[in-house]
Amino acid sequence: MNLEAFILGCGGMMPLPNRHLTSVLLRREGELFLFDGGEGTQVSLRRLNLRWKKISAIFVSHTHADHVTGIPGLLMLSSQVDRNDPLYIFGPPRIAEYVDTSRRVLDMYINYDIVVKEINEPGIVYEGEGFHVRCFSLRHTKPCFGYTLEEAMRPGEFHPGSALDLGVPRGPLWSRLQSGETVKLEDGREIRPADVMGAPRTGRKFSYVTDTLYFPGIAGEVKDSDLFICEGMFEKEMEENAREKKHMTAEQAARIAAEAGGVKKLALIHYSPRYTEFHLKQLIKEAQRIFPQAVLSRDRMVFPIEYAD
Repeated sequence: MNLEAFILGCGGMMPLPNRHLTSVLLRREGELFLFDGGEGTQVSLRRLNLRWKKISAIFVSHTHADHVTGIPGLLMLSSQVDRNDPLYIFGPPRIAEYVDTSRRVLDMYINYDIVVKEINEPGIVYEGEGFHVRCFSLRHTKPCFGYTLEEAMRPGEFHPGSALDLGVPRGPLWSRLQSGETVKLEDGREIRPADVMGAPRTGRKFSYVTDTLYFPGIAGEVKDSDLFICEGMFEKEMEENAREKKHMTAEQAARIAAEAGGVKKLALIHYSPRYTEFHLKQLIKEAQRIFPQAVLSRDRMVFPIEYAD
C-alpha cells in the first residue's frame, strides 16, 4: 500500500514566487489528507496533477492566515467536480467560524457535505481502515495542534513452506490463516496463524508539527516517525526572536527528531521569508549537525514513506 507526502507549500508568513505557504498532502493509496492549506495550495495540487476531489479530510494546525487562506478556494473548487463523500475539516476552536464565514461572505456554491469538527483536547480525531490520525497540543500564540497519522500493526509474513509441511493444502485455508483465523484440517488438527506466519510487522507513521515553541514533550508524540515534517523557521542566531514569536529554529526541530528516537527522516518546512534559497543552506547545515537525516522540503517535493519491514 503506497503512502507518500507531497509538499504543496513550504513557506511561512508570506508567499514568495517559488515558495507557497505551508501545506502538505498525504496520499494513502487513493485517499488524500491535507495538513494545513496556505495560499498557493491549489497551484501545487494542479502542477502535481493530484485529484483534489479525493481529499477526505483537512487537518488545520491553527487559524493564522498563512495556514488557512488556501482552504476557501479549495472548497469552491471541489464543487466543480462530482463529489459524493463528505469533506471533514478538523482544527482548533474558531475553525468552524472561519469556514462558515467564508462560505457566507463569498456566497459559495457547495454541493457536498462539509463536516467541521473543532478540537479541544489531544486525542484521536479521525479513524480509517488500518490507521488513525491523532492530534496533540503545541505552544503558539493561539491554540495550535500537531498531527500524526499512524498505521496499525500488519500481520506477519506468510510462509507457504511451513503451511505445506503442516499439511495445509493450498486454497481457502491459506487465506483464512493469513486473516488471523485458526483452521481445522480433515485429520482434526488445528493450525494457528502463528504456526505459518512470522511476527507482526509495524505500520508506518507520519508526523506534522508547525508553529510552536520548542518543548521536550513534542518528541514523545513524534517518536518512531518514518517521516517527520517540522517547522524550522529560523537559524540558530535568531533563537531569541523565534522564542518571542513562539516558533522554532531548524536546530530545535532537529533536536526533537534526535530526542524522539526512531525517526527515519526529518523534513524542515515553514521557512521565514527572510531566507533566500541560498540562505536556506544555513538552516539545513545547523539541523544536520544534530540530526543527519534532515532535509529541506521544497514546493512540490514528494516523500515516499516505505515500510520498515
